[in-house]
Amino acid sequence: MLEKEFEIRWHGRGGQGAVTSANMLAEAAYHAGFRGVMSAPTFGAERRGAPITASTRIAPRPLRCLSQVEYPDMIVVLDDSLLTTANATNGLAPDGFVVVNSSSEPEELGLGNGYRIAVADANHIAKEVGLIISGTLMINTAMLGAVARASGLIKLEHIEKALNSIFSPRAASKNFEAARLTYEQTRCLSPADMPV
Repeated sequence: MLEKEFEIRWHGRGGQGAVTSANMLAEAAYHAGFRGVMSAPTFGAERRGAPITASTRIAPRPLRCLSQVEYPDMIVVLDDSLLTTANATNGLAPDGFVVVNSSSEPEELGLGNGYRIAVADANHIAKEVGLIISGTLMINTAMLGAVARASGLIKLEHIEKALNSIFSPRAASKNFEAARLTYEQTRCLSPADMPV
């Protein structure tokens, strides 16, 4: 378990569920034994497809800081185009985690060799599982599996508990299947593994 606070910033587009994922990660962390959990959206002129952010903080003890995350230990990017268009890595710790929904390999993202990179094709998995609402792939819950795989902070059982508390049994089962498959298919690359 962590000794100190761990901060995560989510980057997505309006309608992708980044805010919901930030909340679900906080709940999963609580089920994992963390007693300090917080999530908060960042609101502006929101519209479907516009870049948005959300924050999650987890800590072994109750939290006192409830502001937005500016200097994250991890970023979770639901749309890989946001790596450049939204400057998603801004403020990220030098050895921080970058968890990205992409069909690219970790080495192909052009992030340099200081970050711990994890990549999962959540779009493909959401389509395979049938997580489609009004023609839109819902990849946010799938990405919880990638976060678990990359960080080790939470386990699949904690994600399952969080999903069961939010969704109907049928929807929770489908969303958990997406998270489980994403966990299994996440490709991780640490700085030591990167080509020089």
